[in-house]
Amino acid sequence: MLSANIAKKVACTIYRASLRPAVSTVISRGYRGDAPEPTMIEIPLPPWQERPGESLDIKKKRLLYESRKRGMLENCILLSLFAKQYLNTMSEAQLKQYDRLINEPSNDWDIYYWATEAVPTPDVYQGEVMDLLKEFTKNKNMEQRLDAPNLEYLDKSL
Repeated sequence: MLSANIAKKVACTIYRASLRPAVSTVISRGYRGDAPEPTMIEIPLPPWQERPGESLDIKKKRLLYESRKRGMLENCILLSLFAKQYLNTMSEAQLKQYDRLINEPSNDWDIYYWATEAVPTPDVYQGEVMDLLKEFTKNKNMEQRLDAPNLEYLDKSL
């Protein structure tokens, strides 16, 4: 009985110690009123360039990969499913439009807002491919689009 009480006291002591912060100093931050806004620096991306001499097969595979590996999940799902449905049927001119669309803008949110028609699409990106993407984004068949398809599965269809 005595050893059970000792074990219980030790367990309680260890538990209480785990609740205490490791550092006893509290850091407080005060409001400075007229603090300047932090300066945001946008790092420029290299300009988009068409890849001369790239075969259609390699271009489709590259675009498939780039459609899947985006900076944000929403575009990863949207563009990879779009690529799965349309990439094989695109002409060379459409592939060029799609390449420029997904690789030239420096902000993935721009592509998303254009596709969902939340903001107008700049003239330079407006075309057949953007029209297809906007229509695809409307999801008229009400498909569940919760995840991007597997890359290996997509590659088999090329």
